[in-house]
Amino acid sequence: MTDVVPLRRALLSAYDKSGLTDFAAALVAAGVELISTGSTAQRIRGAGVPVTDVSEVTGFPELMDGRVKTLHPAIHAPILADRSKPEHLAALAEHGFTGIDLVAVNLYPFRRTVAEESVDPADAVEMIDIGGPALLRAAAKNHDAVAAVVDAADYPAILRELRERGGVSRATRLRLAGKAFAHTAAYDADVAAWFARGEPFPARLTRTWRKAQDLRYGENPHQAAAYYVEDGAAVGLASARQLHGKELSYNNLLDADAAWGMAADFDEPCVAIVKHTNPAGLAVAGTLADAYPGALAGDPVSAFGGIVAANRPVDAVTARQIVEVFTEVVVAPAFTDEALEVLRAKANLRLLEVPAPGRPRRALRSVAGGLLVQDADSAPEAPQTWSVPTRAQPDDGLLGQLRFAWQVCKHVKSNAVVLARGRAVVGVGAGQMSRVDSVRIAVEKSGGRHDGAVLAGDAFFPFRDGPDVALDAGVVAMIQPGGSVRDADVVAACDERGVPMVLTGRRHFRH
Repeated sequence: MTDVVPLRRALLSAYDKSGLTDFAAALVAAGVELISTGSTAQRIRGAGVPVTDVSEVTGFPELMDGRVKTLHPAIHAPILADRSKPEHLAALAEHGFTGIDLVAVNLYPFRRTVAEESVDPADAVEMIDIGGPALLRAAAKNHDAVAAVVDAADYPAILRELRERGGVSRATRLRLAGKAFAHTAAYDADVAAWFARGEPFPARLTRTWRKAQDLRYGENPHQAAAYYVEDGAAVGLASARQLHGKELSYNNLLDADAAWGMAADFDEPCVAIVKHTNPAGLAVAGTLADAYPGALAGDPVSAFGGIVAANRPVDAVTARQIVEVFTEVVVAPAFTDEALEVLRAKANLRLLEVPAPGRPRRALRSVAGGLLVQDADSAPEAPQTWSVPTRAQPDDGLLGQLRFAWQVCKHVKSNAVVLARGRAVVGVGAGQMSRVDSVRIAVEKSGGRHDGAVLAGDAFFPFRDGPDVALDAGVVAMIQPGGSVRDADVVAACDERGVPMVLTGRRHFRH
């Protein structure tokens, strides 16, 4: 592989013409002959830069409204010719072809086009680029002799090497080739996903992710890690912008995502405080400033070093409360200027602005050699389908607290038990192998506030031991899916104490 390839002839064809004319002018000034297509050639020529139309090279006009213009031996042979093989060079000479040393192409904006839900399928199909990917793949394949350029951000580096070295270096050609193949692969994945849009779980799942940042390490220092964002995703943390603080860690991102999911799940002003993806506390109130103390009281010990998420712009009053407790990350849709001033006084506190509150429709999780894909657990509840098998019936006040606890419970790792009073969490039992242990932990974590609390469990109670522990602690109402063969025993336990129990018929495992 030649270290530096001289640039004598270049093909430019760009849908996005950012920086194009300056690039073209610099190439010509360096003695490079330009070939171009359609509107790209017009733009270059309009800037006073000499350019040859592809149709002059091929001897054919652009056909079918431009669908066919570069798919011709007079274009692809000069790109694909192996310059180390005399027979390839002889073939070029025999047909009067001259080698092409650089191909700068970017593609029709297919993803942007189909992002509009009302897009006409015919318009979407017209945005499927054929010639562009073929040119890029040909140039990238023959990177020994050709530079494949898909990103205008690479123009300056190419021009710098052209000035300093008279051509494009081997290292740059290799980097550009990999970038070109990654780009065309992502483009094809977008097209395939669009064609499979009516299939929730297609036979082949085609998605691509771009690296957002390298991470210092993974869950532990001996594990290397990086953060990738799904191409085209613009919700949740994928839309986040870091406003302050040191670099985010792997665990910060996991917890921030969990915290944001909890807070964003509520319509009222909500604050969630998370440790190890579980809520240490969560509360809703009329304002964030009123919600934060309720969330902190859920488990003030575990809140130390936690992640705070809010579903409203953080104001100065809330910010002053947050900085009283050591906090790793604050996630919110926005921050007032006064809040930023308060929070930025903590040098290491990371601030994440998440302007797009939506959540993905699909949840993905890796297993060894594979991927588990499911609908996100975001389907709306239907309280009208809930039932109350106990003799005691919850009044409106209790029912409101039960709904709140149930909504929090689906965000807690199974086996999950949540105790709540009013609109605040007072105790959580998470991630236990036994449901009765989750109840015991939730009662213990409540710090004595279990008396008068309501309980939510993410799945049915297989025995009455869990409810008995809760009832002994003074729990005044329960909500759970039901469905156990021993439901009657659990109902009887509640009836013995005159406590209402709501059955939802839906579980919320979170493994």
